[in-house]
Amino acid sequence: MKYNRAVTFSFDDGNVSDFRLVELFNKYGVKCSFNLNSGLYSVPSAWDYNGFHVEKPKELKKEYYEGHEVCVHGLMHASVNDLTREQMVTEFAEDKKNLEAIFGQKMEGAAWAYGIYNDTACEVLKELGIKHCRTCETTWDFGPQENMLLFKSAGHFRDADIFEKIDKFFSDDSEDPKVLYIWGHSYECDGDNLWDRLEEVLRRVSGKENVLYAGNTECFRELGFIE
Repeated sequence: MKYNRAVTFSFDDGNVSDFRLVELFNKYGVKCSFNLNSGLYSVPSAWDYNGFHVEKPKELKKEYYEGHEVCVHGLMHASVNDLTREQMVTEFAEDKKNLEAIFGQKMEGAAWAYGIYNDTACEVLKELGIKHCRTCETTWDFGPQENMLLFKSAGHFRDADIFEKIDKFFSDDSEDPKVLYIWGHSYECDGDNLWDRLEEVLRRVSGKENVLYAGNTECFRELGFIE
């Protein structure tokens, strides 16, 4: 079946709250791309967010994200504006190599750490075979974007207008290919008590006919946004 509508999620940083998150996605039959920093599982990286202790598992394992896509987020979650070109290559190439070895998936997707990007970093990603990379900017347009390495999502799951955007997406009956792309961090659900809100988002987007529910890369490729 050829789809012209797709729903996908993108969650960053890979902490223990992801375990509950994966269960929630699976409950609603929705898929997510998890953007991971493979270099941070061998060093202490716990921190507090609104009183919630954010912690990574001691080891990154394939089974944690079974059935979902994994994408590059930078080896050490570094801001590209703080890196030389050589350091950027290491930051992304090593993360890509590590994640491909652990998950057995070809890494073609990414998300910018802190939402920060520049022209040199885009060149590096392109050279490494990355097809798309999410910014923290948002849009009301669900169609293909001119530069998929600077992809703007529909929004963060906690955005005040996210339900309006969901309604707009599903009310559009044109034949043009469109994707509803929503992002976030699982630790926000714990630190800000947002699990119910996220579940409401998933309830509203799930179970639709003729809609592809998949990771970012599969959705983009199915809709013709990337080759």
